[in-house]
Amino acid sequence: MTKAGAPSTRELRREDHGGRAWGMTSIGALVALVTLLPLGFVVGYTIEIGWDQASALVFRPRVGELLGNTARLAVGAMVACAVLGVAAAWLTERTNVPGRRVLSVLLVAPLAIPAFVNSYAWVSLVPSATGYGGALLIVTLSYFPFVYLPVAAALRGLDPALEETAQTLGHGAVRAFVRCTLPQLRPAILGGCLLVGLHLLAEFGALQMLRFPTFTTAIYDQYQSTFSGPAANMLASVLVLCCLVLLVAELGLRGRTRYARTGSGAARVMVRTRLGAFAAPAWVLLTVLVLLAVGVPVASLAYWMATGSSADFDIGLLADTTATSLRLGLVGATVTTAAAIPIAWLSIRRRGWLSTATERATYISSALPGIVVALALVTIVIRVLPDLYQTTSVLIAAYAMLFIPRAMVSLRASLAQAPPVLEDVAAALGHNRVGVLRRVTLPLIAPGLGAGAALVFLAVVTELTATLLLAPTGTVTLATQFWSHSSSVAYAAAAPYATIMVLISAPATYLLTRQLNREASS
Repeated sequence: MTKAGAPSTRELRREDHGGRAWGMTSIGALVALVTLLPLGFVVGYTIEIGWDQASALVFRPRVGELLGNTARLAVGAMVACAVLGVAAAWLTERTNVPGRRVLSVLLVAPLAIPAFVNSYAWVSLVPSATGYGGALLIVTLSYFPFVYLPVAAALRGLDPALEETAQTLGHGAVRAFVRCTLPQLRPAILGGCLLVGLHLLAEFGALQMLRFPTFTTAIYDQYQSTFSGPAANMLASVLVLCCLVLLVAELGLRGRTRYARTGSGAARVMVRTRLGAFAAPAWVLLTVLVLLAVGVPVASLAYWMATGSSADFDIGLLADTTATSLRLGLVGATVTTAAAIPIAWLSIRRRGWLSTATERATYISSALPGIVVALALVTIVIRVLPDLYQTTSVLIAAYAMLFIPRAMVSLRASLAQAPPVLEDVAAALGHNRVGVLRRVTLPLIAPGLGAGAALVFLAVVTELTATLLLAPTGTVTLATQFWSHSSSVAYAAAAPYATIMVLISAPATYLLTRQLNREASS
């Protein structure tokens, strides 16, 4: 019993839950507003030049050609990545395919190889690997782990009871997977495809090297010739519209279905599907995928490290660029993942128009080319906070704007499978908002937290265009030094910097699969 006038336990729970939601909403809204600064720059410039000039720059044949190239590459890559990612995840997580533990690591390894390094590797060995065909092949090989990773994580967290029940009712393994398991994988698949699409909209280095013109490469060329000219800003405006189309499509396909199980149950060992005569062909297909995505770039780097007239390099410069890239990667991953937590929590725990708008806002700047985000920040900082110009803080802010969706997808998937009743129980037992976050929420989402931070680290270490414009004077990273050599066709001189980028990214890639291997061996 409670004393007269004293609040009941239910009232305390409701008050704490409301306070926790208010705090998360405030922080999430602030993060979303910051990420919208580049969009404000583009919109403001469009208004400044007027409708007549803007329409003349947008409605012309060149823009139509760029739109067609960008759309067909994005759609083709998302479909290809979805097929490869889901198939590979199912084979390694739900079947007895030989060598699945090693394959589960190697299938994530392409994340350690930047897309522009992959393009460099293919073009330097096979000069004809250009145009749409080459671009579709190389970006698919680079980005399919964005789908494989969340789908594999979702498969590990799903209760196999539904699939097993379907099989006992006469459905085969494939039909049971399609009818019972695949619908539950929808958030992971759509989230991964969204990452692929947004990344392609902003991709520059890989497509420039493959000589396949898209909005991003055209914007870079315009900025090089006119520096923030009207034509470049109008192309960026069209790119923002493409981003909005992707966001709306993903939101509509995702639906409002909840996927967390709150009923009773016990941990159970999943019975893997026996492939029988198809085991060997499945292993061959996965091995070929790994060889194309990882083997070719590694072989190319080894070749150019061992041969070539431009192979000499400065050891001191290599060490300095390595240290700088590591420092920026760690700081950028920490800041970006921390900024993503409140927004991911709101999108799962407090669904509504405000949380949806907050989440969607964070994807806008990630779809813009790094050069547009960089120039927007330069313009704003010079006008409002001139003391921050040419500082690392502005560069870290750009990384957070560009890569927060990478952390968001993994965090959202983990939160979706974490029953919210556990947070309410902790609050009812007397824990305050910070205690609930520290003792309940963060441990529940720890796998997604680690995966998101690793994905951001990989992105920061290999980021190119924003770093070129925002890095303080004298700051050189592995990516910028690699680009300096590769753009001048000094393939052997570029190889050491690409190799170090891959070696730095490898541990983060391993962290993404360590938990997977631990569960597979249990």
